[in-house]
Amino acid sequence: MNTRSTPKTKKRILTGDTPTGKLHLGHYVGSLENRIELQHKFDTYIMLANLHAYANHYYEADRINNDGHNVVLDNLAVGLDPNVATIFLESGVPEILELYSFFMTMVKHSRVMMNPTVKDEVKYKKLDPSVGFINYPILQAADILAFNADLVPVGEDQSPVIEQTREIAKDFNKTFGKTFVIPEAKIGRVARLCGTDGKPKMSKSGGNSILLSDDEKTLKEKVMSIYTDPKRIHATDPGKVAGNPVFIYHDAFNPNKDEVADLKSRYKKGAVGDIEVKQKLFMALNNFLEPIREKRKYFESRPKETKEILVEGTKKARKTAQETIEIFRENSKFLGLLR
Repeated sequence: MNTRSTPKTKKRILTGDTPTGKLHLGHYVGSLENRIELQHKFDTYIMLANLHAYANHYYEADRINNDGHNVVLDNLAVGLDPNVATIFLESGVPEILELYSFFMTMVKHSRVMMNPTVKDEVKYKKLDPSVGFINYPILQAADILAFNADLVPVGEDQSPVIEQTREIAKDFNKTFGKTFVIPEAKIGRVARLCGTDGKPKMSKSGGNSILLSDDEKTLKEKVMSIYTDPKRIHATDPGKVAGNPVFIYHDAFNPNKDEVADLKSRYKKGAVGDIEVKQKLFMALNNFLEPIREKRKYFESRPKETKEILVEGTKKARKTAQETIEIFRENSKFLGLLR
């Protein structure tokens, strides 16, 4: 079988964010941190995944566009360099949808229903999501494979999607010859950051998140309301450190490890109160977020520049995806009758 594969001079990253609101600390440790660290080492593509946002909210275009603008600002604010990384709009790359339509013929319904997020919505919550939502793992596979990404920085909750993407790529390559790279997931240093209410995952919709764009006053209010050890009534009571959200955040964002170790030691002995522990956390988080806030203000004051970054990035991304799609068409004979 004579097949072609996409030539690359540099390994490639593809990751992105669904525009459902401003990004938070969970996004930072889950994916943003990795993409910032790796952007100079890889050919980096950051996708504004608006097609995923439309899956259950097709009637909210204005909100999705506004949220998308905020997601772009958040990425730039944390240090994504538009001169190095390519930020693009998913719906501006229709080649993704061509792969999506083909991949849907390859994946069994039962396999899609094995995805934990889909299963939770349909089987356990008894909801009736759109077909687009149910098939979102296949669309995500098309996103990744359209760019033949080698590495995908994601949070732990996205691991099942990466595994399904690998399955699709392997099945396609086995049938039609080497076409797609088999991508690897790059999980963040904190696989899943808990919410301020102690729930397992910080969520934009759950009302338990600390946003990267929160001002100092809002940040302090959120930090002082963080769930701690419910069995600890008085500051003199020995407290539990393991699994305690306030210490999980300290470990993730407080660079003063000696201070964190001291707080943990005293907390276990009942020698420090929750207020002091939270005040120290607030100071650490505020120091972390202040330069992010300032950079965000810079890009907020330059809307034309920000839009140009997305427009030019989408043009470049489409060109890259077109290279992949031509090889896909040739190897699969998808347009064979027209050639």
